[in-house]
Amino acid sequence: MLNYILRRLGYGVLILVGVNLFTFVLFFTLNTPDDMARLNIGGKRVTAEAIEKWKIERGYDKPLLYSGKDQGARRLTNTIFFERSVQLFAFEFGASDSGRDIGYEIRQRISPSLAVALPTYLLGVMATVCVALLMVFFRATYLDFWGVTGAVVLMSISALFYIIVGQWFFSSLLRLVPISGFAGGWNLAVFLALPIVIGVVARLGADSLLYRTMFLEEIGKDYVRTARAKGLSEAAVLFRHVLRNASLPILTSTVAVLPLLFLGSLIMESFFGIPGLGSYTIDAINAQDFAIVRAMVFLGSFLYIIGLILTDISYTLVDPRIRLA
Repeated sequence: MLNYILRRLGYGVLILVGVNLFTFVLFFTLNTPDDMARLNIGGKRVTAEAIEKWKIERGYDKPLLYSGKDQGARRLTNTIFFERSVQLFAFEFGASDSGRDIGYEIRQRISPSLAVALPTYLLGVMATVCVALLMVFFRATYLDFWGVTGAVVLMSISALFYIIVGQWFFSSLLRLVPISGFAGGWNLAVFLALPIVIGVVARLGADSLLYRTMFLEEIGKDYVRTARAKGLSEAAVLFRHVLRNASLPILTSTVAVLPLLFLGSLIMESFFGIPGLGSYTIDAINAQDFAIVRAMVFLGSFLYIIGLILTDISYTLVDPRIRLA
């Protein structure tokens, strides 16, 4: 088991290094510090002195990979690559292009993102599994037909449509919840009720169809026919056997969403004014703050790799034979 986990961790480190190198090349070779300075200062009509001053204030005046004027280890450490790329592995995110501490901002914004994403994730998994099991239980009936039809309609509509309609109907028309904003304490549920419901509904169609397909595939296997031959009810077969044996693909689609729990939803947080990491990333893109964007790309990659490793480990708990793979 330990060797299996170490092997997966090794793969994850290699992937993270590759993503970090690709991000560095993308931001500092295709898009040079001079280009960043022009975008932040105000276009092409800027003086060379203003560009140089902007680069010095933010540490972009240093060599990219190797500093020949320094001695010893500073030849490698006194570079943009070390300060802006290597230090990310120590979770030293540095300062944004506007001068604010990125690490502090991330710590402040994780809680609002989790407050939205965690209930949406848990309620979404329970709702989609229950809906899929109901469609399988009543398979080949009108309930199954209309369930599949409703799921196809739900998955055919953009999440943006649900947000706009939800804000108009529940906030503007019925005035049941605020249209946007965020507050702590007891008011938190009022502000988060609509985003959570919309998040669950937006994923209900696609995920329920996926799980329904998995359950139907399991139903045709020999162990299900054996369970029925022993006299087990259809509900017992579904919940005690089919659901357990279909848990592997379900784990794939659930544990791997770990980054979304921390990084939040870019669209959801922006439309509802939630001060989480999703809206933080959108604001950085709009402000062309490349330091924040690089930090969020690295953090998202790290969390996604952790999610995949946890998925692999959970596989071994469900089916120990996978440890030999």
